[in-house]
Amino acid sequence: MPSPLRHDTGELQPPHPIDVRTRVDGPLEPVDPEAFFDATLPAAFADAAARVAPALAELAPGPLVVRVGDRAWTLRCSDGRARVTSGDDGAPRLEIDTEQLSELVADLVTPMAWLISGRLRGNAKLPDLLDWWIFLRAALDGRTPYTPGTVDFRAPDGSPLDLRRSFRPDDPPDEMRWFLSQAGFLHVAGVFSEAEMAAVSADMDRAAPAYRRGDGASWWARTADGTDRLVRMQGFAKRSESAAALLREPRFQRLGAIAGVGHQLGWAGQLHVEALVKPLRVVEGISDVPWHKDCANGRHAYECCSLTAGVSVTGADALSGQLRVVAGSHRALTWPSFVRAGLDLPQLDLPTATGDVTLHASCTIHMAQPPVERERRVLYTAFTLPPRDPEATLRARLRARAVREAAPVTVSQRPAV
Repeated sequence: MPSPLRHDTGELQPPHPIDVRTRVDGPLEPVDPEAFFDATLPAAFADAAARVAPALAELAPGPLVVRVGDRAWTLRCSDGRARVTSGDDGAPRLEIDTEQLSELVADLVTPMAWLISGRLRGNAKLPDLLDWWIFLRAALDGRTPYTPGTVDFRAPDGSPLDLRRSFRPDDPPDEMRWFLSQAGFLHVAGVFSEAEMAAVSADMDRAAPAYRRGDGASWWARTADGTDRLVRMQGFAKRSESAAALLREPRFQRLGAIAGVGHQLGWAGQLHVEALVKPLRVVEGISDVPWHKDCANGRHAYECCSLTAGVSVTGADALSGQLRVVAGSHRALTWPSFVRAGLDLPQLDLPTATGDVTLHASCTIHMAQPPVERERRVLYTAFTLPPRDPEATLRARLRARAVREAAPVTVSQRPAV
């Protein structure tokens, strides 16, 4: 079987703390289940034994049966090593087909993608799947799973980094670049004026009637009083000249250049903007997204780290649904969604004033805190790394977006972890 790994080609080794891509989009290599579980994965686990041993001891994952068609294999931890044995011993079970296996091996999907698209089958609990996903990615991609204390935060002079620092647009780019590479996020205050944000907010009100539930271009939620609320407007740049003009201005564009690796605004030259409203007391649908990485559904090895930019149309704090981040999580192989018990990385609030901008790496764990007193409005767009194969990447992104836009998990369906 041709190797599905692309990290061993030399030219694709991660060259930068923010550009950590190790794979290039192209035709999906079919994975033969027997060859993979009988030879490829056991060999990969053996090669990774020293790197994964501390995390195996820390997480101590229970056995997991993976059934592909009429064959089954059991993943288990024994004698401090991850092992694969043939057969189903009655442990919790994941059921997938050969296409899902190929996508999983190629880092195109995660268990979270199967969950939200309704393709997750078997009786294994999500936390157990996410634990084994960590060791699968470690073995296949040459990464080291995170264990407590292995990420610290230092200023360029070696002193402790002040994780609560915010920046101004005219601060030295090298200082912002260092902070971003260490912490995985930035808060840049005063990028836009209150008047500019008021114009964007008015455009949101004007655009809202053009969206309908089920139109494929919006997300909706239901609040405690039974009201259907529009919470996410996609394609907003086409409906708001003021927003599109502001995001194309040099004062915003220069934020994408902070990492120094050629990030570009949007995809394939197209500006993609989502306008979000965060209403109070959501009881159905996803408005306030729980802890996750933007690569939680897959494609970390192809696209990370893109930079997600949030423009505060209204200010945000603990009462109005602020952004929260797990500092340094972009440097850690952890669960792609939710925060596992025992993760010792700092969880930080990012309160913003109107016109502020936040940036976070696509594999920084973050969440939207539910508002409790005031609604919040925000624009989201992204600075993406230049694709190595633009046409193949565009096709892959469209496929990934189809998974993302599957019926969202409702509040009542969110798994307990």
